[in-house]
Amino acid sequence: MAKVKKLVLFLIIFVLAASVCIPLVSCRKDKELILASTTSTQDSGLFDVLIPAFEKAAGYKVKVIAVGTGEAIKLGEKGEADVLLVHSRKAEDKFVADGFGINRKDVMHNNFLIVGPKDDPAKIKGLAAADAFKAIASSQSLFVSRGDDSGTYKKESDIWGKIDIKPSGNWYIESGLGMGETLTISNEKQGYTLTDNATWLAQKRNFMLTALSGEDKILYNPYGVIAVNPSKHPDLKINYEGAMAFINFITSEEGQKIIKNFGVDKYGEPLFFPDAIK
Repeated sequence: MAKVKKLVLFLIIFVLAASVCIPLVSCRKDKELILASTTSTQDSGLFDVLIPAFEKAAGYKVKVIAVGTGEAIKLGEKGEADVLLVHSRKAEDKFVADGFGINRKDVMHNNFLIVGPKDDPAKIKGLAAADAFKAIASSQSLFVSRGDDSGTYKKESDIWGKIDIKPSGNWYIESGLGMGETLTISNEKQGYTLTDNATWLAQKRNFMLTALSGEDKILYNPYGVIAVNPSKHPDLKINYEGAMAFINFITSEEGQKIIKNFGVDKYGEPLFFPDAIK
């Protein structure tokens, strides 16, 4: 009889514990935030500083998915991320207009660069971006493209479009990889590529390439942060509160100061420039 009482008591305790643990698990999940962002924010090292500061301030644990901007936006459309930090304004505006994203905010900017071999076979040094691309194409000098629907690839495609050139042939290679890997391929093959300035400054010591063209309005590179719209995914648990906490932090005085100072001590200049608070 005593054993039966103990068994009943155990079952009661187990049921009560389960009923308590289920909401506790949900609460823990609410403290997990999925951030889909670009490879440049990861490869530059910015997230190594920014994410821990946010986690400490807001109490969230962030999972970063570093992919091209196009892929990050697709993750948001499918409800597989809570918040996006990306850099293709046209694609961002469409994401919001289609109802997938809300509360978009400007965060920061830098610029793109065309980098290539030091002997510069296409002679693009100092040229505007469109003229540099024309020279690369006409000389059929090797160009390594991301080819991955990233913000960098979208910018590259815009430049080719402006000069009515559809690049193809043995001189044009699509890596389908992130910025760091694409720079590595460009370095190995001694070709040209388009890169964001942050990844370049953070990794250029690893390459025998040089920056050849970058002083051009078309190479301006702004980043925006967007919360995924939970109403688009009523069947999924979108962490909208966490997304807004991240947006508020990255556009706050503290977050913008981190962005403003990042890289100055190591590279002698900032890798990004804050846009929410100047």
